[in-house]
Amino acid sequence: MSHPGATPTDRHKVVIIGSGFGGLSAAKTLKRADVDIKLIARTTHHLFQPLLYQVATGIISEGEIAPATRVVLRKQKNVQVLLGDVTHVDLQNRLVHSELLGHDYATPYDSLVIAAGAGQSYFGNDHFAEWAPGMKSIDDALELRGRILGAFEQAERSSDPKRREKLLTFVVVGAGPTGVEMAGQIAELADYTLKGTFRHIDPTSARVILLDAAPAVLPPMGEKLGKRAAARLEKMGVEIQLNAMVTDVDRNGITVKDPDGKLRRIESACKVWSAGVSASPLGRDLANQCDVEVDRAGRVKVLPDLSIPGHPNVFVVGDMAAVEGVPGQAQGAIQGARYAAKLIKNEVKGANPAFRQPFEYFDKGSMATVSRFSAVAKVGPLEFGGFIAWLAWLALHLVYLVGFKTKIVTLISWTVTFLSTKRGQLTITEQQAYARTRIEELEEIAAAVTDTEREREQAAS
Repeated sequence: MSHPGATPTDRHKVVIIGSGFGGLSAAKTLKRADVDIKLIARTTHHLFQPLLYQVATGIISEGEIAPATRVVLRKQKNVQVLLGDVTHVDLQNRLVHSELLGHDYATPYDSLVIAAGAGQSYFGNDHFAEWAPGMKSIDDALELRGRILGAFEQAERSSDPKRREKLLTFVVVGAGPTGVEMAGQIAELADYTLKGTFRHIDPTSARVILLDAAPAVLPPMGEKLGKRAAARLEKMGVEIQLNAMVTDVDRNGITVKDPDGKLRRIESACKVWSAGVSASPLGRDLANQCDVEVDRAGRVKVLPDLSIPGHPNVFVVGDMAAVEGVPGQAQGAIQGARYAAKLIKNEVKGANPAFRQPFEYFDKGSMATVSRFSAVAKVGPLEFGGFIAWLAWLALHLVYLVGFKTKIVTLISWTVTFLSTKRGQLTITEQQAYARTRIEELEEIAAAVTDTEREREQAAS
């Protein structure tokens, strides 16, 4: 076991876990504080997760939403960025254990900010992930881009009508903001960008299905906006299936249970999972060491000051924290991280932790795009949609992108995509295109052999 990057000073040691909105905001808020910061994350980049679906559908590149964390923080001299997967927080000895390429590192802290985020939840059916990737990482987005575009490529080479139909059926599970945005962009990709680019198939005949076990689209945004988003999707040709619970997912499609209890199949080669999130396992790690509870999603039920019981120097923010009235969105992580960092800064100066004011979340509203020129937004009591909401969505997301160059490049990509039918990021690798096709061919051969053997057994009997 080793201790990386021993600090040359005896200043207050702050460890931040995670490089997302929460982790980066905490580090930046402590920029001028008399502390030494170590930011530990399992990736080398800061991910702007709300735009992952645009990477998956070829609008922007992964580099535009995932700048290198150490480059973002290079001018902040009191921060050291460390790559590693945090495996354990030792509350008693104030150590953060992380693993990198088989090596275990222990990093001491005086104050700790845990902003490790959340992953995709399959509600106990983790085997679904093989056939229906989520939308939580750059790897997920690139994998989905390969699957979406690869489905069109395979359909072009297929002479079997049933197989073509399966390849051109796209199912998005989960009718929240990510699901709505993903379904809308797959439909636009098929109807506009790919139109006329194939000779054997018509991409505009692609079937896009958005389904959810809930009875409404965009439930957190209310009935009015949900219906407006659903109407726009249906006008684009997206099939919306509500009150439809997914019971199984395999290579060839999904099995759905309707309200009447009947099961039915949807044959589909490309599935996207955007239903449910599961907090980092570090939440349960904390619960095993102190008197703190976690909810069903693994989120930590923090105290009013975002700390955990018995450890006022340990803060949990963002998707990992269960705070009433605070949504699992970027603003919740940003505001919580800034609040925790300010407490650390004040207490380093001598403030008494006993007199902390509780965290108060300021709701700046929520938005979701449906298609180009169309979005829905809810800001306080104000609900609106259409072109104005779409412009507001663009402006807000542009503001929160990190770096001037990133903002300019993204704005250019948006302009090209939304004012024309072109998308600049439709590349899939040879590994994605050929490996998946070969696997499918082998599986179909195996299935055909099995069917033949079954027919022989039936004939013999």
